[in-house]
Amino acid sequence: MRVRFGLALAAVAAAATAVVLTVFVVHDALADGDPASDYLINQQLFLPFKADLSGNEAKELTGILEDSKQQGFPLKVAVISSRYDLGSVPSLFGRPEQYASFLGQEDFYFWKSELLVVMPQGYGLYKHSGVHPGDRAVVTRLRPPGTSAIPPLIASAQRAVRALAARRGITLAARSSSGASPWRDRAEIIAGVLVLCAIGIVVRLVLRR
Repeated sequence: MRVRFGLALAAVAAAATAVVLTVFVVHDALADGDPASDYLINQQLFLPFKADLSGNEAKELTGILEDSKQQGFPLKVAVISSRYDLGSVPSLFGRPEQYASFLGQEDFYFWKSELLVVMPQGYGLYKHSGVHPGDRAVVTRLRPPGTSAIPPLIASAQRAVRALAARRGITLAARSSSGASPWRDRAEIIAGVLVLCAIGIVVRLVLRR
C-alpha cells in the first residue's frame, strides 16, 4: 500500500515538473524560427517578448483589433522592437515592408487577412491579394516610431490601425480584452492536460488499492 501511495506521489511530482518544463520549453520553441508566424496563426496580434501585456497600450491595441474584426476589417499586426523578435530572420530588422511580405507568405495557408508590421524604422503592409494603394498611402503619411521602446511602438501601431480603419469609414472603439500572452495560453492548455493525466494516474492507483 505504501509503495503504491509512493508511486502516486511520484507521478504527481513528475507531472508537476513536466508542467514547469512545458511552460519554458513552449516559450523557447516559439522564440525559435519566426515567432510572429506561430502567434498569428490563431491570434490577431504579435507583441515583443518583453512587452507588458497588462499595460494599457497592449490592452487597447488588442481591443481595437477585435473591434476592427467585428466591423468587417480583420487585420493582423506584428510589433517588432528588436532583432530578437524576429527569431531566425534578424536580417529583416529595420525592413518592415520586406518582413511583412516574408511573414504574410509564411502563414499563407492559415489566413488571408491584411498584415501590418510596425518597427522603429516604419511600417510594412502585406496582403495575399494585394495591398490597396490607399492603405499604402495611409501608412506612408504616418511618422515612423523612431524608437525601440515598446510602449511608443504599440501606440504607433494603434494609430496605424485606426488610420487604416478610418479609410474604410470605420471608427474603432476598444473592446475589453484579457491581454493574455498567446504562448502562455498554449502552455496553460498543455499544463492542464498534464495535470489531468496526473490526477487520472492517482485515481487509478487509489482504486486499485
